[in-house]
Amino acid sequence: MNHARQGTIRMRSCWSIVSATMFSLLAASPLSAQRTHALVVAGLSGDPAFKTRFGAAVSATETTARTQWGVPDSSLVVLTEDSLAYNGRSTRENIGKAFLSLSRRVSAGDVLLVLLIGHGSGEGAGSKVNLPGPDATATEYAAWLAPFGEQQVVFVNAATGSGDFVPVLSAPGRVVITATRSAVEKNDAEFLQHFTRALTSDDADVDKDGRLSVLEAFRFARTEVAKSYTASNRMLTEHAVLSDSVVAARIAFGKRASSSDPRVAALLAERLVLESEVAALRARKASMPAADYETELERLLLLIAEKTAAIKAAGGAR
Repeated sequence: MNHARQGTIRMRSCWSIVSATMFSLLAASPLSAQRTHALVVAGLSGDPAFKTRFGAAVSATETTARTQWGVPDSSLVVLTEDSLAYNGRSTRENIGKAFLSLSRRVSAGDVLLVLLIGHGSGEGAGSKVNLPGPDATATEYAAWLAPFGEQQVVFVNAATGSGDFVPVLSAPGRVVITATRSAVEKNDAEFLQHFTRALTSDDADVDKDGRLSVLEAFRFARTEVAKSYTASNRMLTEHAVLSDSVVAARIAFGKRASSSDPRVAALLAERLVLESEVAALRARKASMPAADYETELERLLLLIAEKTAAIKAAGGAR
């Protein structure tokens, strides 16, 4: 490596460290003070097998929200297709009322998780999850989310054919996750079960720091989906999408976020973002000049090494 190139890498590295330090200071505060709120909506199942699957996801998420995230009853709304279950039926009217109620409780900096479960249909702004009675469109969900501009919103549409929700709902400080990348992917999706497992167990906490970020949960679910298709010799027909990996790395749920040192949590979040950038870079390798690829990979790996050293120095896991 020549001296000019070494100097360039050092300058980039130094600037990245300064930027990361500022990011760390900004990210640390909400991690220790935030509260978590949740809205879980399960739409029409269509048959007993799906009803059992949807019910299991609802039950596991609701239990975890109460017992691990410390979400009080007033901040946890669960709507299903059955009139006697949880907080009522998952009608468009009840969903709108739930968002309104939560908008009066969720403070600036708090986390709001919205989880949609069901079968998706429609395209673009008209995309929807099938509900009892009239369906709510992606445009309506975007309107319901409008009052949460100062909150950390995680909107997960785990339904089939859900990909078009991403461009409609994406906004600064908000994470939108969909089980598929388009409305065309309408086959039975496995993303829900793996994402629920990520939220409700320790399996997705790869570095075992006691803090589960949204990015960790998403990456775990996406990886497990791919493993399942490979194991059964099937072509992958669902491709989950995450709108903002930077914000997703910063947001964690409930007590897991406050149990760890905020300095370490911020550093770990930054390292997760860098690791995602490496994965994205490797996916683009074939379309890049070899020299550009090697330079960028070297830069990212250097930054990851620096983050790892900083995490270790701060007393965190490697």
